[in-house]
Amino acid sequence: MKEAYFDLVMLLERLHRLFLEIAKSELDRFNIRDLSSIQAMILYNIGKSQLTVGEISNRGYYLGSNVSYNLKKMIDNGYLLQEQSLHDRRSSQVRLTSKGIKVLDKLDTTLQKQVESLIFNGLKDSEIQMMLSKGRILESFWSNMLVNHFR
Repeated sequence: MKEAYFDLVMLLERLHRLFLEIAKSELDRFNIRDLSSIQAMILYNIGKSQLTVGEISNRGYYLGSNVSYNLKKMIDNGYLLQEQSLHDRRSSQVRLTSKGIKVLDKLDTTLQKQVESLIFNGLKDSEIQMMLSKGRILESFWSNMLVNHFR
């Protein structure tokens, strides 16, 4: 069991990296050169919402990434608009610009095609839901380990 558990941990990391490579390949196909795969995932997670930097950091796990740096690059490249909070001058919110929404739509279409391909290749929705459920159990287990470790 120990070997399988460790293999699973390594597999999760490889899957994440492969997904980011596929995202970068799609960005290249769309001729989008000023957006990294991590930035594309952040953009996708923002979606059509208006979020603070803290909310963005909490929504996704951007492996080895500095969210503030990536947000600044996306603002500089015209994908995001940053606005100061009316209630707290220390806080700001970001939302997608029209340029960002165009990329969001392309990413959404790409993900939909990937889902259709998964289904075509025999992976059922119930199986994806089961993997997601098991992944959340593992996430909860690791979170609890961290909390208990620092007590």
